Amino acid sequence: MADTTSPGCVGMERDGAYNRHATVQAAGNSMALWHAREAVRRIDIDPGSEPIIIADYGCSQGKNSLAPMRTVIETLRSRVGTDRSFMVCHVDLPVNDFNTLFGTLDLDSDSYTRDAVDVYACGIGRSFYQNVLPPGSVHFGWSAYAVQWLSCVPTVSVDHLWPANLKDPARSIYEQQGARDWESFLALRAKELRPGGRLVVVCPGVGAGQAIAGHADAVIVDMVKEGAISAEERSHMVPAFWIRSKHDYLAPFQRDGRFLSLTVEHCESTPQPDAAWEQYLRDGDAEALAIKHAAFFRATLLPSLAATLTRADDPEAREIFGNRLECGLRQRLLREPASVNSRVDTVVIAKLPAARR
Repeated sequence: MADTTSPGCVGMERDGAYNRHATVQAAGNSMALWHAREAVRRIDIDPGSEPIIIADYGCSQGKNSLAPMRTVIETLRSRVGTDRSFMVCHVDLPVNDFNTLFGTLDLDSDSYTRDAVDVYACGIGRSFYQNVLPPGSVHFGWSAYAVQWLSCVPTVSVDHLWPANLKDPARSIYEQQGARDWESFLALRAKELRPGGRLVVVCPGVGAGQAIAGHADAVIVDMVKEGAISAEERSHMVPAFWIRSKHDYLAPFQRDGRFLSLTVEHCESTPQPDAAWEQYLRDGDAEALAIKHAAFFRATLLPSLAATLTRADDPEAREIFGNRLECGLRQRLLREPASVNSRVDTVVIAKLPAARR
């Protein structure tokens, strides 16, 4: 097993960039809302007046959390009436752009907090690979496009920008880290969920982003040739994530259908339409497609890639690197348009009532 090191707690690109450009993730969230509603309807809720606690594990800048949180609250409100209050806890890394998150919650016209009665929100700056909420406190957990990110970066040399395209032994090491982190995430949520609570996890599926990643890797190779980055920097330039298969999600539950106090109620992988690609097929505007996809790639992955730069702590160096990467990716996508080719993985997990453990 390779030594590992912190990924540098990089988060997503700041100043609202992720909110503006994470459209693929937003569409994937929408596809999973039905599962969120159904999971909420099966939550065990004790009578009383205590607040309903909802955890948003991996909130980023908040835009993509608005519709899921509104859906969950409205569905729960139909069950508990007007006498219960709601607390939504948005969890992300300490370096997350919480200023944009709180601004989104306060000002966005789609915010679930606007004109809401007894609905409160807070932010928690801590990795969800740690305890973030009290034991047995969470009625419903939601985590979208977050659990694919690893707790640490394996210190191995890589031959491609995309983890799934790595050759062994690097690929196996990333896969093993992904398996450990999935079990760690589940174990922590098993503590935090209330008996009879539910957790919905939404992630990109196997094969997502491969075509664009190939273009981006070619741009990185060109940057090495130009001297814009060094071969040493390139040898560690890979996002700190692992995209899991259905088998990977279910592996911790294989022995007896349980992992600690958790069981899987649903697990599926669904093809996701690429709205930008479908628009391109209608209008043939390759430039618009290239701009959208390059911006999406940058907003999601630039901080993770830039963390490997020798001058990673220099904002100017990161900006120059990001601009060159985005520009090169646009040019390649303009010449060879590509779909994001996404899949949406949705896993619905229940915590067993105390009587059934």
